[in-house]
Amino acid sequence: MVKINDNFLKLPGNYLFSEIAKKVSIFEKSHKESRLIRLGIGDVTLPIAPAVIEAVHKAVDEMGRKEGFHGYAPDLGYEFLRNVIAEKDYKARNCQINADEIFISDGAKSNSGNIQEIFSIENKIAVCDPVYPVYVDTNVMAGRAGIYQKETERWSDVIYLPCREDNHFIPELPKEAPDLIYLCFPNNPTGSAITKNELQIWVNYANKTGAVIIYDAAYEAYITEEEIPHSIYECEGAQTCAIELKSFSKNAGFTGMRLGYTVIPKELVRGGVALHSLWARRHGTKYNGAPYIIQRAGEAVYTEKGEEQIKKQIAYYMRNANVILEGLKNIGFKVSGGVNAPYIWLKTPDQMTSWQFFDFLLEKANVVGTPGSGFGPGGEGYFRLTGFGTYENTVEAVERIKRSF
Repeated sequence: MVKINDNFLKLPGNYLFSEIAKKVSIFEKSHKESRLIRLGIGDVTLPIAPAVIEAVHKAVDEMGRKEGFHGYAPDLGYEFLRNVIAEKDYKARNCQINADEIFISDGAKSNSGNIQEIFSIENKIAVCDPVYPVYVDTNVMAGRAGIYQKETERWSDVIYLPCREDNHFIPELPKEAPDLIYLCFPNNPTGSAITKNELQIWVNYANKTGAVIIYDAAYEAYITEEEIPHSIYECEGAQTCAIELKSFSKNAGFTGMRLGYTVIPKELVRGGVALHSLWARRHGTKYNGAPYIIQRAGEAVYTEKGEEQIKKQIAYYMRNANVILEGLKNIGFKVSGGVNAPYIWLKTPDQMTSWQFFDFLLEKANVVGTPGSGFGPGGEGYFRLTGFGTYENTVEAVERIKRSF
């Protein structure tokens, strides 16, 4: 008789965004006259940049001709995309990353969930608290997280790195040494960012202890402050301790097209094995790459026109984030974020729990946000709003919230 992976049964409740969708669906059925404004899920709203669409059309035409047809993509991804990524994202920032250390994929979410497969389940992970739930959930599914403790809402074998208001939502080095350290900066959900000097401390720590940092830089395109690094490889020694995950979803609006990449330097060796070779084997065997047309779209992001058009879109979302940030401040909320990321992190009022505030905003303002507790126990009493809506809806949402208090 077939046996299932019991680790899936350990996951408490539904996935955060599935639970939000369920609640919203129930509300809409009973409030058909209401017009909801969705500032919860971090999905983009602007159309794909014209330079990218032009490249997609060209690639489609190529696929319709015998001499231009492309089948399966190479395991690492097409050289034309890996080369431009190496040049524009790394060498331009004095990071010594080569094209053959870049693995093209169908998105950073897939990468962040799959990367743990090349590590033993005996490894202990450390995560920021609060943080994007996929890091913990995929390690639970792998059997690496231990036992769920309902009272504390923590996993017994996970090291939590508290990100609090008093430490500006930047984690401190753990007292117990982990093997795998998940860092996400600019951070989802808090919108906080780490300086190069602060990140260098983590790089030094990982090299000293033998840990590996899995660094999610999906929101680096939104960085506005000079002291904030766009890549962990801007830090000295990062090539020997860090894996970096990047996405085209937020910077170029590819949420409906799916494209991302993982960087594993060849210098990164643990247990006498180059992690680059392990990921190459995993990537080639369980291929989660992107098709030719999408990779050509990714290449267009780095063209002069593409960069110009996408910068305008990023500015648009950051303008929205600023509207929320300043608007909530004026109402009297304690808020952060919105400077190096399009996320606003607010403290819930009147000692409301995260889900109580979710229900309050849904009922009173018809605004959908994301309860902070869904990002880990440290997120309780906080709430996330995003700048990924339209400008008009963002302004109206702030006005609705203001009228609700």
